[in-house]
Amino acid sequence: MKDDETLRRDVLAELEYDPSIDARKIGVAAEDAIVTLTGEVSTFAEKWNAERAVERVEGVRAIVNKIEVKIVGDYSDTDIAREAADALRWNLMVPPGKVIPKVENGYITLTGEVNYDFQRRAAEKAVRYIPGVKGVINLITIKPKVEAEEIKKSIKQQIDEALKRMAAVDAENIQVEVQGSEIILRGTVRSWAERHEAEKAAWSAPGVTSVKNYITMRAAA
Repeated sequence: MKDDETLRRDVLAELEYDPSIDARKIGVAAEDAIVTLTGEVSTFAEKWNAERAVERVEGVRAIVNKIEVKIVGDYSDTDIAREAADALRWNLMVPPGKVIPKVENGYITLTGEVNYDFQRRAAEKAVRYIPGVKGVINLITIKPKVEAEEIKKSIKQQIDEALKRMAAVDAENIQVEVQGSEIILRGTVRSWAERHEAEKAAWSAPGVTSVKNYITMRAAA
């Protein structure tokens, strides 16, 4: 099992390895396998990427992201809203007119209704890199085209098979439960990145409206 200092060094190394992150601006602390990030960055995208980098490190049980976004330049909420609306309109994976961005003090809130989770994720990604953005709150809901009874018949099998196909996921340690159009994931994995991949696999099944991810991290050797 990794001690906290080893884990901290591994996180720092992963941050330094990622070219989209200036690791010199980010502080890392680890206590009981819980990693806390501090410091200042100039874009929300860099803060988001730093958190994803930590998730790739084996042994991290939880993350506290206290990195502050200090915007360089002058961007009004109107400027950001205009850019967000254009970014959503130009993204082919986001259904036209289905997602509305609202901006307040540099924070974008996305609302609306789509048929699939990949559309919801595409909308968030489309606005994440807009200059001046301090954060993104994704409140988009999923309304599937598939009926609930049709979901029950095949969804668990589809998710189980998808997990087995994924080299990055230890499918044997993940349990899938189906309650209507809601999926519940349980079990243990090696990293947060693996946990995310399992959740993405569940969301990819047709008709899913909600995924509750209770997967936990195994202690690193």
